[in-house]
Amino acid sequence: MPSPTPILATKLYMPPLRPEVVSRPRLLERLNEGLRRHLVLISAPAGFGKTTLVSQWLALIERPAAWLSLDEGDNDPARFLTYLVAALQTIAAHVGEGVLGVLQSPQPPPTEAILTTLLNDLTSISDQFVLVFDDYHVIDAKAIDQALTFLLEHLPPHMHLVIATREDPPLPLARLRAGGRMTEVRAADLRFTPSEAAAFLNQVMGLRLSAQDIAALERRTEGWIAGLQLAALSLQGQPDAASFITSFTGSHHFVMDYLLEEVLEQQPESVQAFLLRTSILERLCGPLCDAILLDSSASGQATLELLDRANLFIIPLDNERHWYRYHHLFADLLRQRLRQSIPGDAESQVNELYIRASQWFEDNGLYLEAFRHAAAAHEIERAERLMGGKGIPRHFRGAVTTLLDWLESLPVTVLNSRPSLWWRHASLLLVIGQTTGVEEKLQAAEAAMQGAEEDDETRNLVGAIAEARATLALTRYQVEPLLVQSRRALEYLHPDNQSMRATAHWTLGVAHMFQGDRAAARRAYTEAIALSQAAGDIFTIILATIGLGNVQEADNQLYLAAETYRRVLQMGSDQPLQIINEAHLGLARILHEWNDLDAAEQHGRQSLNLARQYESVIDRFIISEVFLARLKLAAGDVDGAADLLAQAGQSARQQNFVYRLPDVAAVQVLVLLRQGNLAAAAHLAQAHELPLIQARVHLAQGDTSAALALLESWRGLMEAKGWQDELLKVMVLQAVALQAHGEKDKAVHLLVEALALAEPGGFVRLFVDEGPPMAHLLSEAATQGIMLDYTGKLLAVFKAEEQEREDNSSQPAVQPLLEPLSQRELEVLHLIAQGLSNQEISERLFLALDTVKGHNRKIFGKLQVERRTEAVARARELGLL
Repeated sequence: MPSPTPILATKLYMPPLRPEVVSRPRLLERLNEGLRRHLVLISAPAGFGKTTLVSQWLALIERPAAWLSLDEGDNDPARFLTYLVAALQTIAAHVGEGVLGVLQSPQPPPTEAILTTLLNDLTSISDQFVLVFDDYHVIDAKAIDQALTFLLEHLPPHMHLVIATREDPPLPLARLRAGGRMTEVRAADLRFTPSEAAAFLNQVMGLRLSAQDIAALERRTEGWIAGLQLAALSLQGQPDAASFITSFTGSHHFVMDYLLEEVLEQQPESVQAFLLRTSILERLCGPLCDAILLDSSASGQATLELLDRANLFIIPLDNERHWYRYHHLFADLLRQRLRQSIPGDAESQVNELYIRASQWFEDNGLYLEAFRHAAAAHEIERAERLMGGKGIPRHFRGAVTTLLDWLESLPVTVLNSRPSLWWRHASLLLVIGQTTGVEEKLQAAEAAMQGAEEDDETRNLVGAIAEARATLALTRYQVEPLLVQSRRALEYLHPDNQSMRATAHWTLGVAHMFQGDRAAARRAYTEAIALSQAAGDIFTIILATIGLGNVQEADNQLYLAAETYRRVLQMGSDQPLQIINEAHLGLARILHEWNDLDAAEQHGRQSLNLARQYESVIDRFIISEVFLARLKLAAGDVDGAADLLAQAGQSARQQNFVYRLPDVAAVQVLVLLRQGNLAAAAHLAQAHELPLIQARVHLAQGDTSAALALLESWRGLMEAKGWQDELLKVMVLQAVALQAHGEKDKAVHLLVEALALAEPGGFVRLFVDEGPPMAHLLSEAATQGIMLDYTGKLLAVFKAEEQEREDNSSQPAVQPLLEPLSQRELEVLHLIAQGLSNQEISERLFLALDTVKGHNRKIFGKLQVERRTEAVARARELGLL
């Protein structure tokens, strides 16, 4: 089973302070003042001691602190948010438990939704705390800047944000500054004063410089701490400090280059070689350095500890001093000098270092790092092999983005020389839900294969391309291409390619379900499960098991289907994925049928939350909304059902999910019938060719003959197809229609047949939702002694619901208004009174934001108020709250 990309814990450690640190009380007091504001911004060029200052301050204040050291890989929003949650969990382990799961998915939810959930979790932390983003300048993704802006605008009062960066981030700094919500520390503040420079040079670095020499060096470096540190290293062992200080001038860049050369030249050749060759690494540990250098005469760990003690711009990343990194500026210069220091073909020798690093990462199970270093070495074959292995979790968007970035960087000539890379590019786009450009890349793969010898490898690639096309067809509901390409994939894929053959059997099963051949679908899903289990492919196991549950549910095997869906939820519990929304929805349908309405709603909402993460490309969220609308309608909330269906219909039309419109229309007809709008109901049922729904309209119109004729025809078709679920539905409705037609005996006889089919699955709502006519039929069946246990159970549900209606009607809500508030408006009003924002009400009730605002306007109009506070006060006066 693939596991989520591991969190690199060293990014979450606050860098430990060295024993001797220059005390900076003026800056520490400035940071203390920042605790009364939302944001502390520490912005200055490299080498000004930003990280050290924050570490020193956090060691003094008595508040929990979460730390996140950023790097370029954090420009992926999913990765950034994953590490943000991981950092916060270092001070509150429960925070963001639900968020981390969904971030492992190919299509994470909208960032604001994730942050909203996270901010709600943060309210459970009782203590004041600090969150630090170090090296924020490496972030250049607009999405992350927007996320941080959202976080700042909704920051809890007990949370304080610290950003250390080389350049001002594109945040609303002017607004924060004007509102007094930000404390700033700039380069001018961070520069060492003469007294601080003296303490640093003579006490920390162990020099014995005169006040005059210190002042001169402070002027030359303009208080730049890194420059002073480099100067101090160069001064160690210098017989004439004054002459040395006088000799160097110029800009920071000139001084920096000069001092680095001086520092490097002062080191033994073995240390210089170590520094230069390990500079290719973002993070270093002893064994990794050993693997790169292949030098048995020196220990990588011992050398790292030596560099640490010598203050050679190396920063420990954990308390055990196992992992380190070079100062970013130092690393940049080392990398530049690395190529200059290698005689002959420097490029190939540097690539060899990357390859050794890649091998070490692979041997130690860090496959994504192994891939990155192989890509840096331009080792196409190795990178492709790592990309296709099981170690890189391709369900995790951060990993997929890394792979796609590399593929997009490759020249067309390279892709054409390895057609499998075209296919990988297309298949990875499908993983993250992108369909644009997929077919073009598959065609490019085929064009590049022209003339190639047909062997096992090329046949397997033909099969892989066919499976990608099958998946593409599935997203577009193109049944015939889905069937044809799935079969082609199985014809060409190598027998040992179990994972992809499993996927092909799954898409074949979906095609059979679309065609209504449920027996064939069951066989395909069963084969897909067996193959994916053998391959350890958890995602195809989940997909195929959900498909099997759908078949079982369609065959009225509700207990078996419920067990299947629960098994899926258990499989997905360790790494929640959007794909399990189908299992939640299937279980919700069954629980609703069994009359466990609270549990049904809970799973229905979980299904919707997960399905909405696919909103941009997948239509599953509409199915979840339609189910929740049915629940609302069954509970008597006609307005709520209408709102949810209007929202679902609008989304289906806007995003061209035309295959979902009949699902929406079917429940909208039921709403219209409940509202007494028979003409609109008839028109909608006719427009979407919904036979059972059309029969209900005929019954509502009193035309029982038309209803029975339609139902008889539909029943014959369902019997021919062997569709047990639809057959049972039509038989129940036929029984009701026969009774309305005055043929009571026939109605009871047909009901008995339906009960016999329904009892093994424990059906309840199928009968109860038909209302009093069905209650009369069941009573008649019970009187005749037919299936007394089952009919008694159903009649008990009828009786309980009737009692509940009587209890509710005995306490009518009095609304002394000219135009009373609807049930939905009262629900919105109660949430307003609880202090929820429009956005929060939207999320709570699963409504569009504009719909909530529309309800607000109606509420304000009926109460004759203009503001929320006035609405709440007026409602209390009227006894509505």
